[in-house]
Amino acid sequence: MHILQICPRVPFPPTDGGAIAMYDVAAGLARAGHRVTVLALNTPKHHQPDTVLAHLGPNVRLLTVDVDTRLSPRKALQNLLSSPLPYNVERFVSPAVEAKLTQLLAEEQFDVAQLEGTFVAWYEQLLRRLAPTLPVVLRAHNLEYTIWRQLAAKTRNPLKRAYLRQLASRLEQFEKDQLPRFAAVAAITEADQQRLRRLGCPEPVVFVPAGVDLSRFRRDPTIRPQPRTLCMIGSFDWLPNQEGLDWFLREVWPEARRQFPALELHLAGKNLPERFRQLRLPGVTVHGFVESAAGFMQQYELMLVPLLSGGGMRIKIIEGMALGCCILSTTLGAEGIHVKPDFDIVVADSAQEWLAQLGRYYRGELPAAAIGQEAARTIARRYDNARVVESFLDLYTILLPARAATP
Repeated sequence: MHILQICPRVPFPPTDGGAIAMYDVAAGLARAGHRVTVLALNTPKHHQPDTVLAHLGPNVRLLTVDVDTRLSPRKALQNLLSSPLPYNVERFVSPAVEAKLTQLLAEEQFDVAQLEGTFVAWYEQLLRRLAPTLPVVLRAHNLEYTIWRQLAAKTRNPLKRAYLRQLASRLEQFEKDQLPRFAAVAAITEADQQRLRRLGCPEPVVFVPAGVDLSRFRRDPTIRPQPRTLCMIGSFDWLPNQEGLDWFLREVWPEARRQFPALELHLAGKNLPERFRQLRLPGVTVHGFVESAAGFMQQYELMLVPLLSGGGMRIKIIEGMALGCCILSTTLGAEGIHVKPDFDIVVADSAQEWLAQLGRYYRGELPAAAIGQEAARTIARRYDNARVVESFLDLYTILLPARAATP
């Protein structure tokens, strides 16, 4: 098969959840013998050369179009007053991308097109006009409106809260109007699969989780985790990650340090706002961006995911589990991952519950090593990227006979 994969950013380097999910499916399809043309918006924030996926071999071709998706208060206001599209989507609509797609579909044949998330879902309309029989699949990384609704509910500034509510409402309308137009939808969690069905998406609406390339996440036996150490890692340009860290440092950490004074917290990730560095909290070390997420996670005994809002699936959780790390997460953070509390993950929601679990760990009552071992088995059994690629190929195979039958 020849698959056209349309991405809201160049899916490299695979260091955050969205990039990892897009990169791994392209790499996996290529390893399975299929051709993948990746058409990616090359944004200022994640700008990459056209050769950045060359290491995946001749079956993967990367085409990029420079698009400025940077946030602009002026453009946000113009959008609010005059555009039918939510600002989060309009930023990714580009005449240059339209022109590239038009040229590409005039010159080449594809078996399936896969659009990676709501922010590029608008291009389904163009694909339908240019290639009416081409099956177009949406890979729904999240239902975006649910994330922005959650963020609005927790925002204290009344003007910002009103704007976020308006944005969430417009995103909901866009997703209700646009997502049911796809030939098929691949939801990244089973909860999102049900939400997409309620949104009106016709079948097939299938569950295809994000996976892990297990060859990149093998535990290094020479790394021994430091005792009484916690870590958090993520992409902090994603607002729910900032929100969760803010909450943890404000509501949990001061009391945790009072009760458990030897605890250390290590923070790593891209684009960590300067305000976190300026806090200079006792026991907290800020590492910033680290070259090896796998190496970082293995140095500490307990990995924290205090997520309060968001959707989709936390790739860093399944990566940490694959490495045999013991994860302490909120229920929402673990949503969409087949786990069992106190078996292959530890779950806490309120500040009191977090303190209780940290106390178990501190006193040696939490079997962190055993939970980590079970976590690694869960990932190997359910989330190997090769299985994810097989699920996509099964979906494409369902769609191809329907295409052949279209007059």
